[in-house]
Amino acid sequence: MRESMKPDQMLETVSANDVARKLGQRFSGLFGGLPRIYRAPGRVNLIGEHTDYNDGFVMPAAVEFFTWVAVSPRQDRKLVARSENFQEQVEFSLDDVRARSHSWIDYIVGVAQVLEGSGRRLSGANLLIEGNVPQGAGLSSSASLEVAVASALLEVSHCAVDREEIALLCQQAENEFVGARCGIMDQFISSQGKGDRALLLDCRSLEYHLHPLPHNVRLVICNSMVRHHIASGGYNERRAECEEGVRLMQQHFPRVRALRDVTEDDFAAVSQSLPEVIRRRCRHVIRENARVIQAGAALEKGDLAEFGALMHDSHASLRQDFEVSCAELDLLVELSEGIEGVYGSRMTGGGFGGCTVNLVREECVDGFVKTVCPKYERKVGVKPEIYICVAADGACEVI
Repeated sequence: MRESMKPDQMLETVSANDVARKLGQRFSGLFGGLPRIYRAPGRVNLIGEHTDYNDGFVMPAAVEFFTWVAVSPRQDRKLVARSENFQEQVEFSLDDVRARSHSWIDYIVGVAQVLEGSGRRLSGANLLIEGNVPQGAGLSSSASLEVAVASALLEVSHCAVDREEIALLCQQAENEFVGARCGIMDQFISSQGKGDRALLLDCRSLEYHLHPLPHNVRLVICNSMVRHHIASGGYNERRAECEEGVRLMQQHFPRVRALRDVTEDDFAAVSQSLPEVIRRRCRHVIRENARVIQAGAALEKGDLAEFGALMHDSHASLRQDFEVSCAELDLLVELSEGIEGVYGSRMTGGGFGGCTVNLVREECVDGFVKTVCPKYERKVGVKPEIYICVAADGACEVI
């Protein structure tokens, strides 16, 4: 079990400085000089799945897993980037167009090309990158990497860009260069997250509201160990099905620009005319948007029982209507039911593997782990990884 607890702010600061110091030492040994260091978090989505690219509502929280980037400017126009996780180094000129390589390098190249394409002239830079966001777990290691790299490159190039635009540019890099048609949620929460808060985001207007997470509750993330690939066909297929739903809805309701615009009454009036698969995809998105709004109200009231019930309904919809769950995720949700102190459980992220998120009262976390881990391992033959988290702040420079 990996813990990501935050007993107090001083301990968090010491930990951050220690990581930065060690990364800075390795950077100096590799490139010489003293770097600036930036970090950006991964995220867990509490509720609101596959709604972001439908202009809908989501409620993620940043979590205390980070990508760290040590950076210093160069005199030429080269980017030299080394990944400590992959033990690889890449070098390329900002003046050249580089093809996609289908590796971690694409995120660096994509961000650099999109930043340059937006009219910012970047300086060359040396980068040393290290992260502890679990990869393939649906906790948005890719957005964490993109936002950390973008923040570092913009700062050393003396380009002032606000957090919202950084998120949009990083999303563009993932959509257009990496080839994953993700919505804005992951990059936005990595940029804008706040400690002890969930962020309810309107993915069309980018207006957001921070809702309090109780101090005695932990976000317990269970990794099924089934690897999640956002750039694989299932995710993009679901997005295409939603777009087909919009096209069919527009024949009846010309005002509809995205599934976010379809009301329950609209859907009820035409649902039987839709192909079965498209009907179920639309039903999930329309009702999931409503659940996110209800979840925000529940947090404001401190009603965790209602919030947990909404999580349960969300998972059922993702399993039955959107068909992005899997047997391992369903088992993790099933095993959480009835455990003392568990308010709710659901799959989180794009699906097809990855993690569940569980809202658990702090004093009941140990009991949760001791119950879920052995039962899951007995049935699946693989030990799940469990991360005990609280909500974290978004991207920043580490002093």
